[in-house]
Amino acid sequence: MPRHEPAGPGALPPGPVRRFPFRFDPAFRLPLALLGVRPATAWLDWGPDALVVRFGPWLLRTTPDNVTGAELSGPYRWWRAIGPHLSAADGGVSFGASVAGGVCLRFAEPVPALVPGPWLRHPAVTVTVADPAAVRDALARGPDL
Repeated sequence: MPRHEPAGPGALPPGPVRRFPFRFDPAFRLPLALLGVRPATAWLDWGPDALVVRFGPWLLRTTPDNVTGAELSGPYRWWRAIGPHLSAADGGVSFGASVAGGVCLRFAEPVPALVPGPWLRHPAVTVTVADPAAVRDALARGPDL
């Protein structure tokens, strides 16, 4: 069974990588910056070796073969979308910087993201990237760029 572990704070997947920045609503830039979430520290990387989501101090990393689907979602209410969130409904994690919409990625095996270690794993992640449809389409094409 493959392991899906978070990498260190600066870790990028090896090989060709496509980076998708987060969309930031102006009203939430300052509160998110206080959490360490800024445009320079919030992105999704997709490549042949890994899917990596960084949201300030939070990091999710898994292998491309663990991603089973991607669907567009939103718009959202701000109190349900902005910041890091744990879904009480399904245990998924959300990393949000915008209420405009995002993309939900589902995993075959749950992965850690909100807390380090194996104690809390998530079956999905929702991210409010600047171009959710581009993420969905890139994942549908596969990790080989």
